[in-house]
Amino acid sequence: MTTPLVASDDHLAHDGLVELLAGREVPCFESPQRAIVIRQALLATGTYELTPPTAHGPDPITAVHDPEMIDLVEHAWTDAMAAGRDPGRPLLPDTFLIREYAGRMALDQLPPRRHERLGAFCFDTATPIVAGTAAAARAAVDIGLTALDLVLAGAPLAYGLCRPPGHHAGRNLIGGYCFFNNAAIVAQAARDRGAQRVAILDIDFHHGNGTQQIFWEREDIAYVSLHGDPAGIYPHYSGYASERGALEGEGFNLNLPLPPRTDGDAYLAALRVALDFIVSFGADAPLVVSLGFDTYHADPICNLGLVTDDYARIGSAIAALGMPAVVLQEGGYAVDALGANAVAFLGALA
Repeated sequence: MTTPLVASDDHLAHDGLVELLAGREVPCFESPQRAIVIRQALLATGTYELTPPTAHGPDPITAVHDPEMIDLVEHAWTDAMAAGRDPGRPLLPDTFLIREYAGRMALDQLPPRRHERLGAFCFDTATPIVAGTAAAARAAVDIGLTALDLVLAGAPLAYGLCRPPGHHAGRNLIGGYCFFNNAAIVAQAARDRGAQRVAILDIDFHHGNGTQQIFWEREDIAYVSLHGDPAGIYPHYSGYASERGALEGEGFNLNLPLPPRTDGDAYLAALRVALDFIVSFGADAPLVVSLGFDTYHADPICNLGLVTDDYARIGSAIAALGMPAVVLQEGGYAVDALGANAVAFLGALA
């Protein structure tokens, strides 16, 4: 049996990206080559069926994100071009509307042109917008939703090669290379199609602050994340073990931060805690997996210690749950190792 590999070439136009890192402009670690090498490696095994995404329209996105933020992603570039901005330069905010800026003041309106509002919706200097960004972000959502379609139709596993990634995008925030939260949109779509309880397992190196924010007060969608210790690690302000949700969602958010150089054995021990939590939650929908390979020991911006064989062990542990799974690509920036890591993980999960 082949595993569906849902992918689109629309991500290729989300290119020429730069970010500000420690005050310096550098090329984005999040590049088209990441998706290209994963796709090539999986198809070379002969056990994956390349599947194009089907369009699902705007409703699944608006079920998760604020319309004003969606409008910003869709139109900031065209506004910037109409204002005479340099088409050779990605859009990045340089002024941020943080909480204390407004204080007790009533700020009645934002700047009318969308590219001038970026700092009100973006929380970092690492999420550039270019001409192809909006189409790539929409395609990534459709990839995730098509993978869900396939699993709900009976496939035990579908892999969505989403680019750009999504788990840092909040209800009204973009950041961390993310524009629309693919995993959150898929989880909400599963609920809207009749599931009562949905579990999201996030195994990207970075904490999925956006996913946590979206479901923070929800008891019907559980968020479980293994990630690098947020002390000194992006996104810095969330991901601590004390963050458990609030109101009806209290106890349905589980963070398992890991110290630098965590190896495969230690990672698997933490993963068992996460999987036990998912079993106790009693989800009746496919498991949604936010998959990152930035836990790899040679990743250029991360600090855990996993090797390729560990991804097969992780995939096998998740497979032991016996749950159908929708796996969505998040991070991973050691480009030369991404293909082997994807083959190891997904092969074991399948």
